[in-house]
Amino acid sequence: MATASETMPTLADVLIIGAGPAGIFCALGLVRGGFSGSIVMAEKGLPVERRSCPKKKVGRCVGCSPCRITTGFSGAGAFSDGKLSLSHEVGGDLPQLIGPSCAQATIDRVDQMYLDFGADPHVEGLGHRAEVAQIRRRAIKAGLKLVDCPIRHLGTEKAQEIYLRIERALLDAGVRMLFQTECTEVCVEDGRCVGAVLKGPDGQEQRVAAGRTIVATGRRGASWFDDMCERHGIDHSSGPVDLGVRVEVRNEIMQEVNDVLYESKLVGYPGPFRNKVRTFCQNPGGFVSQENYDGSLAVVNGHSYKERKSPNTNLAVLVSFNFREPFDQPISYAQHVGRLCNMLGAGHILVQRFGDIMDGKRTWPKELGRSNVVPTLTDAEAGDITAAMPHRAMVEIVAFMKAVDQVVPGFAADETLLYAPELKFYSNRVGMDERFDTNVKDLHCLGDSSGWTRGLMMASVMGLLMGERIMAEA
Repeated sequence: MATASETMPTLADVLIIGAGPAGIFCALGLVRGGFSGSIVMAEKGLPVERRSCPKKKVGRCVGCSPCRITTGFSGAGAFSDGKLSLSHEVGGDLPQLIGPSCAQATIDRVDQMYLDFGADPHVEGLGHRAEVAQIRRRAIKAGLKLVDCPIRHLGTEKAQEIYLRIERALLDAGVRMLFQTECTEVCVEDGRCVGAVLKGPDGQEQRVAAGRTIVATGRRGASWFDDMCERHGIDHSSGPVDLGVRVEVRNEIMQEVNDVLYESKLVGYPGPFRNKVRTFCQNPGGFVSQENYDGSLAVVNGHSYKERKSPNTNLAVLVSFNFREPFDQPISYAQHVGRLCNMLGAGHILVQRFGDIMDGKRTWPKELGRSNVVPTLTDAEAGDITAAMPHRAMVEIVAFMKAVDQVVPGFAADETLLYAPELKFYSNRVGMDERFDTNVKDLHCLGDSSGWTRGLMMASVMGLLMGERIMAEA
């Protein structure tokens, strides 16, 4: 398992930048097809067996650079709750590119591959038709749409075990993995990508020539790849950005939805602005967590373990912003909002009670101790989210939460906790055809960094199809 720059190859038939689910399943598609060429994966973080967040030992975020939660083999997926959405209606717009039937058929194949590597065969969200119908009726009455999607829950700790098996399988098949290795540049000559510049753990840069270069850097690499698109004339268009909060309530409030659906995906367009607002990444018995991005940007997320449980459920409430000309910097905009939240929290995640937001006051630490909901992110800073979150987003979050309260009574209780910032960065959408060809020959972009997918499953689907396509042309 190479890490030093002096061991970097000078030639690869396929160079995969990023070892998240898209890059991993691209490699699996090649390996399972019997690809005879050389495959190199360059990953900024660590192998999965060395990814350990120090917060477990010291009780606080120590600001690892790069963050061990968001970088490393399997990307952020290994340290998230590891949910695989088994419907093509969830996970981005890839079905628009390849067709719904192809997307669903590939989801089924990818799901079986996860099962082969040890995923839990139990699927959440199946059955309970009468109970789901009741929840849907309440959602319709509240002006919301319920998207019920079967979920295969890997679990945070189990996901790491599954991806460790995948990592070893790829290594055994001869895939060369360069960890602690960052891509600083894709090399484009005369309209063709000929490789990339990689910087190893010793800080030395080396150009790696490649027959095909595949960018699969996930949401964390969105800003970097946007810069590459501008620099090299890679066709792209401005994509959305999601701003919001992570909501935490007692399990008792969410019990019906947790038992029947496991994850409720509710979508609404509340007035007066009518932006799309949705729930995302629901974690029954889960834990609110902090992730760090480049530039010491702290954002909130949520985890759900298979065996370790809390008395709370957390989920994101996200407002989608689709900017139009002349503005074309949605990622920078979201980062700016996030840094304002961090500033108010002295570098920590902000937490505020819903009742305090409605009363127009900040939350004080002593007030958190009086609630039924005890924060699972213990080092979050009590404060005032509304002083940093844009007015438009905050108004829609409040209106949406009140609507959800009609579906899940108690969701918008005074003691409900809101953490900020919850940000989802998506690359500007890369122009490509159904074969994932960009306007730059031999350069492909997969997964969340392409702007076409969101989440583990669809990123894995895109990766597998890319690997199989290269095999078919080999």
